Amino acid sequence: MFIQTEETPNPSALKFIPGREVMPTGTADFVDLEAAQGSPLAARLFAVAGVVGVFLGADFVSVTKSDGTEWHLLKPSVLGAIMEHFMSGEPVISDDTGDESHTPAIDEGDEEVVKQIVELLDTRVRPAVAQDGGDIVFYGFKEGIVYLHMQGACSGCPSSSATLKMGIENMLRHYVPEVQEVRQV
Repeated sequence: MFIQTEETPNPSALKFIPGREVMPTGTADFVDLEAAQGSPLAARLFAVAGVVGVFLGADFVSVTKSDGTEWHLLKPSVLGAIMEHFMSGEPVISDDTGDESHTPAIDEGDEEVVKQIVELLDTRVRPAVAQDGGDIVFYGFKEGIVYLHMQGACSGCPSSSATLKMGIENMLRHYVPEVQEVRQV
């Protein structure tokens, strides 16, 4: 089994591509071992000293390391854990863990605006963010403000605020005049 690795804009996160499907639908973001209990793969990765975050995408795994850990020391253990998992035949997710279902906060009468926002996020933003090892989740639209949550390698990335403000906010304001601002949840 050959696992490719890619750097992400976040120096604390690497993207691992195992060459096979990771999540058949949706994504899953784990911030600690307790949250990872429904995912044998994430739990195995958290057993590696220095791993502080695991994000599962369609065909990749993003791993975030602690500040005091060096990638050249951590990477072989992460590669081994991913390979061991896929060779074991265990499922990636053993329960309904995955996309957190939440009801977005939406002002009454803004359903059409929200449809436009979500379509733009799904078609233009999420694919680009996935290439960087992360995802973006729509949390709501109230009083002209779009609320988004960054996950995976994008969470805590030094350039995520610039991505939100200069990239996503400008695009949404261009296509959807009702959007005044984008804020991170």
